[in-house]
Amino acid sequence: MKDDKQDKSLFRHESLQSIDGVQGILKAIIKGLGKGLLSFRDEDGEIRLAPRGLMTLKVTARREDDHHRLDIRLSWHAKPGAKRNKTLKVLDE
Repeated sequence: MKDDKQDKSLFRHESLQSIDGVQGILKAIIKGLGKGLLSFRDEDGEIRLAPRGLMTLKVTARREDDHHRLDIRLSWHAKPGAKRNKTLKVLDE
């Protein structure tokens, strides 16, 4: 049986895109969110994610001189409630 802590995969892609190209990628991500399945693939690898339940959305925008950056991060737990059900116990001995 595989330990969940060892179930890790990483997909990373970086490329120059036109604004139209970026819009197409973002539209595909929106469509995948609606279907509950995100598939990413390039020449170096692939990953499939199944988003569901509540998601954390983090948006960061910054401008430093001529360099502008927008980060959009979505995260969720594959097993909703898995982490939320843990109880902290503090012992006073």
